[in-house]
Amino acid sequence: MKRVLIVGGALLLGMGAVWAQQDSAKEVQTLMKGNGKNAGAMSAMVKGEKPYDQATVDSALAQFEDTAKKLPNLFPASAKGVKLDGDYSTSPKVWEDKAGFDAKIASFAKVVSDAKAKIKDLDSLKASMPAIGKECGGCHETYRIKNS
Repeated sequence: MKRVLIVGGALLLGMGAVWAQQDSAKEVQTLMKGNGKNAGAMSAMVKGEKPYDQATVDSALAQFEDTAKKLPNLFPASAKGVKLDGDYSTSPKVWEDKAGFDAKIASFAKVVSDAKAKIKDLDSLKASMPAIGKECGGCHETYRIKNS
């Protein structure tokens, strides 16, 4: 009876770890989709496709800030190798170069914070978007892989 309980407990613990890995990976995916949606909304304003809207900009920057705060804790070692549905997954480089990854997130957070203080109209949005895009995209180049 004790063996059954021990084996059952070990299986539940293992299943819990797998669920936690998948939850972490799915949260990252949700954050990245939100970032893409918000970056697209701001880019549409920069391109003149949509009128400037401060509420949309503020919402986008708040979401970027939220992403920067959450990301460092969403890549436990146990999540290495978890493949996501969709176009992209996390590169093993996140764990191989954790210090570099954390530095990229910190740099993104700083750029977003600076932009939040500066963006008050279309011209300041146009001036800030390249830096935001560079920091966001720079992380993708190194720490994201295309699913085949």
